[in-house]
Amino acid sequence: MDEMKDAVKRKMSFAQTLRAVFWSFIGLRKGSEHERDMAQLNPVHVIIAGLIGVAILIAVLITVVRVVVG
Repeated sequence: MDEMKDAVKRKMSFAQTLRAVFWSFIGLRKGSEHERDMAQLNPVHVIIAGLIGVAILIAVLITVVRVVVG
């Protein structure tokens, strides 16, 4: 249980987490950056950023389909 509390207290801001998740979505991450981020990312922020990223991806895909078809 202490491990979870320690993970939630990690130091990266939500904006930094969004940046890390964005670069992970498009697959452009350096190994050294990945290792550094894993030690500092807040897991709650990662989940929220991932959900936001998925919602944006779905919205973009729906928009592209509507433009192409309609």
